[in-house]
Amino acid sequence: MKWLVPAGMLFLLVGGCRFNPDIQYRGADYLQGVWVQDSIRMQEALLQYTLHELKFTCDSIYATMHVTSKVRNIADSCYSGGQWTEYAKGIYVVRGDSLIVDGLYTKPDGRQKISGCYRIGQYLPRFKIVGYSADSLMLESRYDPRPLRLRKTADITCIPKKRWE
Repeated sequence: MKWLVPAGMLFLLVGGCRFNPDIQYRGADYLQGVWVQDSIRMQEALLQYTLHELKFTCDSIYATMHVTSKVRNIADSCYSGGQWTEYAKGIYVVRGDSLIVDGLYTKPDGRQKISGCYRIGQYLPRFKIVGYSADSLMLESRYDPRPLRLRKTADITCIPKKRWE
């Protein structure tokens, strides 16, 4: 009788755990491709703004953020004349009208960025999908009142592959 308790606990531990699949999910078909934000309304009047490029391939997202700042609110060695680029990658899921991203800021080569100028750590934007068509996408960020109006510049066909290839 004493062995039933440890055996039952072992069964719950082993049976209750599962590994994440090592195959990509398809993602949202209408998002597959490269999307570019050309401008922000009244950007000339803003002290700081970011233009986004988003690449969706299967369930993965790659973000390139072109930052312009007219004020020096970071170290002089990082200011770069008021223009710099930041990178992030992650996975996404669409739930209803929400685009939820779980990712990390990276170096330009895609490796995780753990120190240096600009943002480091987790990349966790939350967007509301306001509208989309074959060549346009409008997102509203939970953290920024300015909408992202994106146009599609390239199509990508999702071919799921193993994550570690």
